[in-house]
Amino acid sequence: MPRYALKIEYDGAPFAGWQRQSDQPSVQGAVETALARLEAGVPGIAAAGRTDAGVHALGQVAHCDMARDWEPFRLSEALNYHLKPQPVAVVACARVKDDWHARFSAVERQYIFRLIARRAPLTHEAGFAWQVKQPLDVAAMREGAAHLIGRHDFTTFRATHCQAASPIKTLDEITIREIPRAEGQELAIFLRARSFLHNQVRSIVGTLEHVGSGSWQPEDVKTALEARDRAACGTVCPPHGLYLSDVIYPDPAFRPAP
Repeated sequence: MPRYALKIEYDGAPFAGWQRQSDQPSVQGAVETALARLEAGVPGIAAAGRTDAGVHALGQVAHCDMARDWEPFRLSEALNYHLKPQPVAVVACARVKDDWHARFSAVERQYIFRLIARRAPLTHEAGFAWQVKQPLDVAAMREGAAHLIGRHDFTTFRATHCQAASPIKTLDEITIREIPRAEGQELAIFLRARSFLHNQVRSIVGTLEHVGSGSWQPEDVKTALEARDRAACGTVCPPHGLYLSDVIYPDPAFRPAP
């Protein structure tokens, strides 16, 4: 059976997360339903990461096995037709080796968290960014974030029901960028690592917001990390500001057209 990699973009608001569920809508369920309209008996798909309810994606990656030898562009077009009107789109498709795996072949995941500080309610960005009321000290947030770079025990920053075998992860980068806007303050917080613990990104961003607002000092992030205690974590921020932005593979599945 030919195997295909799918790069998928979605609005997570209508879904209970990526993973297929029997009684709630999921992104995986939407894609598998679209696949079933193309071929009967398509096996279940696998993804690079299982995003939570409300989390968005710009570059989720999944793979599927098909009976027919589809031209990748035609497969993506057919899937997008059957995905309508749900807010899910296949933005790229590629034929890959039979042993290629969306999850296990990945060497890096990248996330972006959007945070907007302003008093007035959000209109265009409502549901797509976390709004706080007070301006944030970005320099202090960057100083606090520096304590998290590298290989650490991230027990403080993972959900209590996280199923990862170990809390030890290597966080390769946290970059906090200010995005120009006419009013208020917008931050894009970029994180990358080989893999993340459950709720790790949202826990980190919520903690850094405490630093930016002045309720924590930058060195308090180091203290929380070293506590290895979930109770030492700052606020876990809401899911709707979080985007799975990209997944990296040693042999890129999606190459630009010549």
